[in-house]
Amino acid sequence: MKPRTRVNHPPQTPLPAGNRALVAPIYQSVKFELDDLQQTERVWSGRADGYHYSREANPTVADLELLLAELQGRDACVAVGTGLAAVAVTLIALVSQGDHVLGFVETYPPTRRLLARTLARFGVGHTLLSIEDRAGIERALAARPVQLVWFESPTNPVLKVADIGHLTASARRHGALTVLDNTLAGLEAHAAFQVDLFVHSLTKYASGHGDVMGGAVIGSSELVQKVRTQALALGQTLDPHAAFLVQRGLRTYHLRRAAQCDSAARIAAFLAADRRVVRVRYPGLAQDPGHALARTQMPDFGSIISVDLAGAAEQSRIFADSLELFAIAASLGSTESLIVPPQLQQPRGLTLEQGGWSCITPTTARLSIGIEDPDDLQADLSAALDAAFR
Repeated sequence: MKPRTRVNHPPQTPLPAGNRALVAPIYQSVKFELDDLQQTERVWSGRADGYHYSREANPTVADLELLLAELQGRDACVAVGTGLAAVAVTLIALVSQGDHVLGFVETYPPTRRLLARTLARFGVGHTLLSIEDRAGIERALAARPVQLVWFESPTNPVLKVADIGHLTASARRHGALTVLDNTLAGLEAHAAFQVDLFVHSLTKYASGHGDVMGGAVIGSSELVQKVRTQALALGQTLDPHAAFLVQRGLRTYHLRRAAQCDSAARIAAFLAADRRVVRVRYPGLAQDPGHALARTQMPDFGSIISVDLAGAAEQSRIFADSLELFAIAASLGSTESLIVPPQLQQPRGLTLEQGGWSCITPTTARLSIGIEDPDDLQADLSAALDAAFR
């Protein structure tokens, strides 16, 4: 074989029987071949197991999907390129023209935009309520057929805790599916509830290092297959190298999350005791409105803290600019601590009444606690408060 041919058909070194890599290899290949045409036809048609094209399926991605489904306590998972892609393919897979979705103002803004702009163009209606409006939820479900209830718990950014048992029971009674964006709560949270599908942004806690994006939809095999079919139709494929990086991040997930939650509890208590902070929302605080519910629903209280500073927007700006260890950046759940200042998270696309329901004020900042030493984080926050209120 001549060199030009050999470099495109290189020799391979198979591992001996009983010998395997401790870390699974990355199948960084778009194409897979089979031994003959008959077997290829069977795999391509779905009559036999196997891989032929990584947009359809890839072993590295499949390994990640198996792990995520097991962590969430469900049968199946489909992984896609981003957290928002997971939201989008789920919505598109589950609703059709004329259907109605019940959502909430305390929801990830891009999800609200998908409902209000994209799906509305195709004849899908929606209602937005507050996650705390139990009576309103009952009325909305009884007033008209609702195909889907989409919610978060805790909500982003003010960490309201949904009554998941009540919400899922009400939806089931009225024939609606429920989807829970479980990103803030973590990969194992809320598995005991009758949630039909869980959505996660793998960009956050799963990867944990801020260097890869991904999303996952987890639930029953039947529903996940509906979502997978839609994801494939839209080309929403997770790259195998990204899947490998998420798997690598998951090896330290429990260690990271435990440290982050412990630090967040300490920092939330510190901020709640400071007179320059008028409100701290953190489910781990006994005085938090969602504390009692969170204790019954969540394995931990998370690593996100929402704070309202005293003063005006100027104090919030100085506070954010004075922080040394908290980067002003989007996302959350990574090893470094982050802040989203009030100026970057004011409600958009909501009515005045809905903006009030959101509880986001002109001084609301969101802190994502990383794995730095909590003493250093607390000192940084204290110095920034001193600068803001000097």
